[in-house]
Amino acid sequence: MKRASRKAVHPPRRSPCPISCSLDLLGDKWTLLIIRDLFLGRSRFRDFASSPESIASNILTDRLKRLLDAQVIRADDAPDRQAACAYTLTPKGLALRPVLEAMLLWGTQHIPGSQALLQPANPTSPPTPTTRIRTQQKQRRPSSSPGRRLHS
Repeated sequence: MKRASRKAVHPPRRSPCPISCSLDLLGDKWTLLIIRDLFLGRSRFRDFASSPESIASNILTDRLKRLLDAQVIRADDAPDRQAACAYTLTPKGLALRPVLEAMLLWGTQHIPGSQALLQPANPTSPPTPTTRIRTQQKQRRPSSSPGRRLHS
């Protein structure tokens, strides 16, 4: 059962620049990690709280509220009633996939030691940014060449 939809709330803007406006919503330390987890099939508060980055519950609550208010995610009743709700990406949230894929690729190419370690919560779910980038990198590099590889 769907929960009541929220009207989009727009935070005050520093400027009309699209990059600045995007950063106002997504540019903190935690928001894109929550979106990453949603793409990986995680959907519940406890799933996000148990990510390796260890987000504090008060910060997680605030970021989920911001994403709900901006209509990047929606909250539905949890199908198994084991949690209050299950979060999912809206079309607006799904449009962030290329942003996360670009960040994943950039990080693995330019930040030594970075690795994509998280697995999709549901192994039968569609390809995630991690699996798609891993496939692209394998196709681009000869097997004998050194370099960072994604490990999921």
